[in-house]
Amino acid sequence: MPAKDLRDWIALLEREGELVRISAEVDPDLEITEIVDRTVKAGGPALLFEKPKGSEHPLLINQFGTERRMCLAFGVERLDDVAQRVADVLEMQPPEGLLEKVRGLRKLKSVADSRPKTVGKGACQEIVLRGDDVDLGLLPIQRCWPGDPAPFITLPAVITHDPQTGGRNVGMYRMQVVDRNTTFMHWQIHKDGRADYLATDGRIEVAVALGLDPITAYSASAPLPKHVDELMMAGFLRGDPVELVKGVTVGVEVPARAEIVLEGYIEKDEVGQEGPFGDHTGYYTAAEPFPVFHVTAMTMRRDAIYPSIVVGKPPQEDAWLGKATERIFLPAVRTTLPEIVDYDLPIAGVFHNCSIVAIRKQFPGHAAKVMHALWGLGMLSLTKCVVVVDEHVDVHDYEEVLFYAGANVDPKRDVILSEGPLDHLDHAPERQFFGGKLGIDATAKWPEEGARPWPDEIEMSPEIKELVTRRWTEYGLG
Repeated sequence: MPAKDLRDWIALLEREGELVRISAEVDPDLEITEIVDRTVKAGGPALLFEKPKGSEHPLLINQFGTERRMCLAFGVERLDDVAQRVADVLEMQPPEGLLEKVRGLRKLKSVADSRPKTVGKGACQEIVLRGDDVDLGLLPIQRCWPGDPAPFITLPAVITHDPQTGGRNVGMYRMQVVDRNTTFMHWQIHKDGRADYLATDGRIEVAVALGLDPITAYSASAPLPKHVDELMMAGFLRGDPVELVKGVTVGVEVPARAEIVLEGYIEKDEVGQEGPFGDHTGYYTAAEPFPVFHVTAMTMRRDAIYPSIVVGKPPQEDAWLGKATERIFLPAVRTTLPEIVDYDLPIAGVFHNCSIVAIRKQFPGHAAKVMHALWGLGMLSLTKCVVVVDEHVDVHDYEEVLFYAGANVDPKRDVILSEGPLDHLDHAPERQFFGGKLGIDATAKWPEEGARPWPDEIEMSPEIKELVTRRWTEYGLG
């Protein structure tokens, strides 16, 4: 079963040989980043820094840093197994027989039972600091890179409510520490948390949960539609609803098993200069005006553990959060584009720079239709380059993709230049948020698309393949 909270998760990682405890005193100012950067790039374990300099709270990092740990988090053998659970719900059809009706009811009950559950008290409020007692300096918040002007909280679950509908949103937005009870809130232009903030007439209450079970922590980063509750998604993926408790100074409910909760508010027109920040693009994000978050209470479990993550030049730990999203949301993408067989968002492309898509091609110009559809689909609309290949091509094999991109593409015919919205952090376009799009049709071309007679691909006959397989040991090759 998936872990119920961060401590349960740490125990699981330790049993699986996926965690190392570091008892030496290590500085959260830059030093931890250098250790983590080397560990992530070597495919190393999660790290629990037991004595971060200047804090009594241990720091957990690199908990998501490999595919195996992401699978452990979800309790599956492959991330595609999580996607299948999502697909089973999205692809439900009216049941025809009694057995199908029973199965359908079970699926619907699973979704209904996933809604968060309010409880009377939670471990997250074993210690309560209010007003002048609030001190973010108690936490081992990292300054990750030399150009960062201050420490940043990097793995929060930021909880807000739409002032008009009351709908909950949970997002993962970095928070630059300003002083003992103030941070900036990095609400980017395309994010739902920013939409809630802009919809308010004055003040919006905010709660920030730190140190959650891995599925709930992941759900804060998931690109869900605004009307879908991230905590309900977490409960569905966990197979167990997230327990919530009411905040002590705000009306926002918070995860009862969180290690640390920051409660507070943001005024509509109060902003400050946030950044620069060493970001997942591999470059520093320039300083910009962002809202100011005032912390009215800091609640904690006893001996609370602080979670962190480092982003920077890929690969970093967030690569596997992104890969989980890629796999889990494939069924959702297929509900709009059923012709898509598979897709890949390369880690080196920091997810919004490139998407490789395999399709079942059914008509001339089909690849172009898919490109434009993706450029209008949720957060995939920010993708800068889309490469489309035929269904037999393995989109995760970049050498194979490059072969077909070279073999099948006539740049004059098969390259599309367009324009549209781009990621907030993309520094390349002349204008922020908007710029060029590149589409590459690497499918085999049909006569209707202006192709000359298309040659057959080289492939050995099945009989000879089978013969050589049978005689392989006779050749002395294995």
